[in-house]
Amino acid sequence: MSDLNSTPRGERLHIGIFGKRNRGKSTLMNAITGQSAAVVSPTAGTTTDPVYKAMELLPVGPVVLIDTAGIDDTGDLGELRTSKSREILRKCDIALLVVDSRGCTAFDVHEQALIDTFDELSVRYMVVYNDFSDNFAETLPALKSKLTEIAADNAPKQHLIADLLKAGDVIVLVTPIDESAPKGRLILPQQQVIRDALEAGAFPLLTQTAGLSQALAALKSAPRLVVTDSQAFGQVAKAVGENQPLTSFSILFARYKGVLKESVRGAKAIDTMKHGDKVMISEGCTHHKQCDDIGTVKLPRMLERHTGVALDYTFTSGGEFPDSADLAAYKLIIHCGGCVLNGREMRHRQSAAVNAHTPMTNYGVAISHMQGILERCVCEFKNIF
Repeated sequence: MSDLNSTPRGERLHIGIFGKRNRGKSTLMNAITGQSAAVVSPTAGTTTDPVYKAMELLPVGPVVLIDTAGIDDTGDLGELRTSKSREILRKCDIALLVVDSRGCTAFDVHEQALIDTFDELSVRYMVVYNDFSDNFAETLPALKSKLTEIAADNAPKQHLIADLLKAGDVIVLVTPIDESAPKGRLILPQQQVIRDALEAGAFPLLTQTAGLSQALAALKSAPRLVVTDSQAFGQVAKAVGENQPLTSFSILFARYKGVLKESVRGAKAIDTMKHGDKVMISEGCTHHKQCDDIGTVKLPRMLERHTGVALDYTFTSGGEFPDSADLAAYKLIIHCGGCVLNGREMRHRQSAAVNAHTPMTNYGVAISHMQGILERCVCEFKNIF
């Protein structure tokens, strides 16, 4: 299956495999996936960077397994490796702790510290005892059965848009195609909203901003909802009128990932910005930046036009996101919709901002706030204000 047709990683349940060096983590990953996804060696510290392997765990569905470096790795390089392993916990829905069952079965200091972290982060976990006699051959069916049971309990319950629709509803999706749009395809948030709308039996109608009025005129009645790229909020809000339900792809993703309520609260901080305040703008992916990029160019321009002050910007992307202690230096964080990040990772980032007492919002919420239409754009969702 090609990457374009596979389930995005952000939609997969994340299962991390943890433990000390040479405890059989990579062997376990290969056993579960049925492939040689991770290199297995008797040499301690063979796994350095996390190894990801996507698979279908029936009947749960798409998951991604993550093999990590040993939590007892030593030296400066070892500390970097174990730090990477701890970062993986931010996104794990389930953790497997592999321990050596030969001899003493009590947890050592490294393993107990990891269990404490699981509890602190509310990560469901299983302890896998490895006696190195059969490479999990005999115990694998029972292990996969239990893993499937836990995975089913942790599967996402929230829809992206399907729960807002009923069969036969028409929704209009405003999808600008400009120099920042990928050639020959729609961006991931647009693809996922279309897929979820079809799941509800609704009829998605796509148009660019310039064709919106014509698309609306072609309909016999007003659409159930108009969803727009956040950058086009101003034009779209004027074109559809005040009574038309309206939101954006980014706002839908904030709700889907479980951070919309805090994002709405965080947007209020935009109006309190002072000259020189530090603002961090974060993206979950590492896409190629265009000349008029939304995160690094358009948002700063909108912020300074709205606030009337010059701000000090930091830009992060991909897995790069500071801990709470470092976030305290910022007066505001604006995050993308997080389509490539799973819900746990997004909620971790939001929680880190809350712990740092730093307001955090997202692209669509921030832009609709600056356009003066935020309340209208979240009125479809309950218990936001």
